[in-house]
Amino acid sequence: MKPFFNPTIWQQEWKEYGDGAAIRMKRSGIDPATAFNSKAQKFNEQSFNEEGRRRSARIVNWLASRGVKFEGASILDVGAASGVFTVPFAERGARVTAFESSPPQVELLKENTARFTENKVEIVSGEFEQIDIEAKGWNEAFDLVFVSMCPVVHDWDSVERILSCARQFAYISMPVSSAESSLVSEVVPLITGEKFQPKITEMAFLLHLLCLNGYAYETLVTRELKTTEFTPEEALEHAMIWLSHHNLPADDRSRSIVKQHIRQNYPADRVQIHEGGRFGKVLIRLQEQNMYVEE
Repeated sequence: MKPFFNPTIWQQEWKEYGDGAAIRMKRSGIDPATAFNSKAQKFNEQSFNEEGRRRSARIVNWLASRGVKFEGASILDVGAASGVFTVPFAERGARVTAFESSPPQVELLKENTARFTENKVEIVSGEFEQIDIEAKGWNEAFDLVFVSMCPVVHDWDSVERILSCARQFAYISMPVSSAESSLVSEVVPLITGEKFQPKITEMAFLLHLLCLNGYAYETLVTRELKTTEFTPEEALEHAMIWLSHHNLPADDRSRSIVKQHIRQNYPADRVQIHEGGRFGKVLIRLQEQNMYVEE
């Protein structure tokens, strides 16, 4: 059998892939489980402002359009953050178990879900990889397992772990290409002499292995952007971390170039950056595997 059709080879290739989100974080000295500790408040504000709510609504509405029922459903939200999807799920009548590893995010999650008293949101903290699925009673326990842009998905073993918790549906979203930043796109040519080129990421492994392993699924690839305001100091650090994540020069010379660029091209107190890229959304059907037609 040719390697293209051999799932074992692809599983091993993904396991050895050296440029995944979790690996890039670790390469920059960041623990994926606590990566958002310092950004929790800003991320929470972005999640629940008008733009953030619209982003969440588009995804929830897409799931609903594909036959996912929320009223009375049991949902496991892995990487729940401060409740960006937990809240709209609960608002639609779902019973949500929200899993989050970052302590500051957990505190915000508690605040944002405190109003749900009839269907109380259960919050579980820790590292998802360390959870005993059987002991928790999570094996095929949830109508929907929802994992959005979370580094717990880093190889096929982690995908199977997620699928083991699902009864009807599993949703996984990941970048299709490396993330983009307007500031980084501006400074990379100044640093390297070449235009910043996004790279195809782990989503290709996920889709191919779902196909080879016989799963029924629907996928959607879109381009999404969000706007964030930083102080000049925050923008500088943002750019340096971004360069490091993408294995680009993040030395003193680069820092000097970025600092000068910000000073010359942005207001003294506020730097507006557009972030985003191409993102893939996959809905895996574990029960009714025929083509869904909305009635």
